[in-house]
Amino acid sequence: MRIALFTLESALSAEAVEAFLQDHDQSVVLIGRSDPFRPGSGGPVRQAWKHLRRSGPRLLPYLAVNYGLRPAPGRLAGHGIPVVEVADVNGPAMAAAIDAARPDLLVSLHFDQIFRAETLALARWGGINLHPALLPRHRGPVPTIWALAEPEPCFGVTVHRLVPRIDAGAILAQREVPLPSGTTASAAARLLHLAGVPLLAEAIAHPMAGREAAPLTYCPFPPPDLLRHLARQGRRLADAADLRHALRLARRA
Repeated sequence: MRIALFTLESALSAEAVEAFLQDHDQSVVLIGRSDPFRPGSGGPVRQAWKHLRRSGPRLLPYLAVNYGLRPAPGRLAGHGIPVVEVADVNGPAMAAAIDAARPDLLVSLHFDQIFRAETLALARWGGINLHPALLPRHRGPVPTIWALAEPEPCFGVTVHRLVPRIDAGAILAQREVPLPSGTTASAAARLLHLAGVPLLAEAIAHPMAGREAAPLTYCPFPPPDLLRHLARQGRRLADAADLRHALRLARRA
């Protein structure tokens, strides 16, 4: 099985990406790396302003810790696998790179762009995605924040087939992951991405299997009211331990 891996470098998923590459280093033929602050997405300043207007100031420390303090450059390149910067996953440059690598399967592990049907068709088995939540619940970009806001938080991880709709493809593998009380949304995302790596191996072995699940309501970036509710409950998005973790990754080559 030839695999093209798509990810972005973040404290939330760096260790899971490394674990996946260690397990599949003979199979991964291409790494597509997205920059969350790429010019096409508005850059860091415009993105910060957009998040501030949409979610309020409580979300900014979570974003700064997990995306502002990105892992040290060269971590992905150190695996000896071609790394392509993905400005547009559905653009001609990426299509040419996928054609050249000839993958059987596209694997998305914390990737922030949506694959169109024609891009998925470039790989024989299409694509699969690891999502740190129990789909069909908590579809969207920050699922651990929404899970943390539930009266009784329930965490888990899902591997599903990629379709041109966010987190809506057939479920291939799923596992509930109990987390200690007091776990931040950041720590939950790290732990769930890691817990999903073995599930990815299961799904890669049977990429066309799966069960359909009707998608529930999409969970976007959280509104200010939700973040105020979390703060009143003493549930945190990030803490000093998350900051130390991100700093270690940023310093480690």
